[in-house]
Amino acid sequence: MASASLLSSSPVIQKSEWVKGGQSIRLPSAAAAVRCQPAATPSGLAVRASYADELVKTAKTIASPGRGILAMDESNATCGKRLASIGLENTEANRQAYRTLLVSPPGLGQYISGAILFEETLYQSTVDGRKIVDVLIEQNIVPGIKVDKGLVPLAGSNNESWCQGLDGLASRSAAYYQQGARFAKWRTVVSIPNGPSALAVKEAAWGLARYAAISQDNGLVPIVEPEILLDGEHGIDRTFEVAQKVWAEVFFYLAENNVMFEGILLKPSMVTPGAECKDRASPEQVAAHTLKLLRTRIPPAVPGIMFLSGGQSEVEATLNLNAMNQAPNPWHVSFSYARALQNTCLKTWGGQPENVKAAQDALVVRAKANSLAQLGKYTGEGESEEAKKGMFVKGYVY
Repeated sequence: MASASLLSSSPVIQKSEWVKGGQSIRLPSAAAAVRCQPAATPSGLAVRASYADELVKTAKTIASPGRGILAMDESNATCGKRLASIGLENTEANRQAYRTLLVSPPGLGQYISGAILFEETLYQSTVDGRKIVDVLIEQNIVPGIKVDKGLVPLAGSNNESWCQGLDGLASRSAAYYQQGARFAKWRTVVSIPNGPSALAVKEAAWGLARYAAISQDNGLVPIVEPEILLDGEHGIDRTFEVAQKVWAEVFFYLAENNVMFEGILLKPSMVTPGAECKDRASPEQVAAHTLKLLRTRIPPAVPGIMFLSGGQSEVEATLNLNAMNQAPNPWHVSFSYARALQNTCLKTWGGQPENVKAAQDALVVRAKANSLAQLGKYTGEGESEEAKKGMFVKGYVY
């Protein structure tokens, strides 16, 4: 059973300990029955004793050397935009075909440790009838789930947003755990051109902290994603200044909500200039600014820093990650990319069944490139022109 992993001394979850297809899973009512009173950890944080060990093991499994996260949690509407770019209608059958393509390339698990799914995908089967959760587990990939309900206007702010989804999150998280998910993702954003206002920063940090506490309480490792949007003409130093404030606020409220740092993963933006800034930054400059920010804001107890790509080209995102791994870090510094893993794969597929293998090969090539970057061994040689194309869209709505 999944709960047996709590008795193991291994820091990494073995495939045999995972739940497949919703079998042998602790039901929400059973979970509630076995929970103990909050136990004090050495760091002084309160955690649920029934999940603490499992959360740490899951986080370390995802943050394992040479591996990162495939973010394939696009909402149905956003997935429809991707499909439209290759001339496909946004139907469940087409979404199923594309998601089947993404989860089933042979050998993908050598480079990918976790996959973030949309709710439809978590409960979906492949085109040949296998449960997508089972396919991931067979690939040695931990299934995850997007749990936020998207961005909406933040009243009283400077045209900024807040992320909704806390209502009902506990019960949804328990159901996702039962279905086989072992980590969660919640994305909120901060806009530099719009301020950012103190209200927007505080709202983003508090929402992330409440989500993280609820996720851990239900056995899911929370990915904490405070995205600093690329929009704007600002330079890299302004990004650094804003990110300092945002990350400080986020970790303050995580601590206030008794979130166990050893059982989370951080998914931040890299520190880069705004997309419309005339002064571009080299991978070495991006790495220097980003690592300085990590060292001054992120506790070493956090197992993994899984960067988002945020509209960078596939190659740019990989080069920047590689530059950050030229010397040892206290954390596993890796990737959680969506478009920066999928773009060439999607274009290669084009919705044609005869192109599936070539598209999957392209996905594995990108995953391997980022695996090498996580190890600090990526050279950038032999990259296609498609992989070098930027993917920033001003005012992009997910």
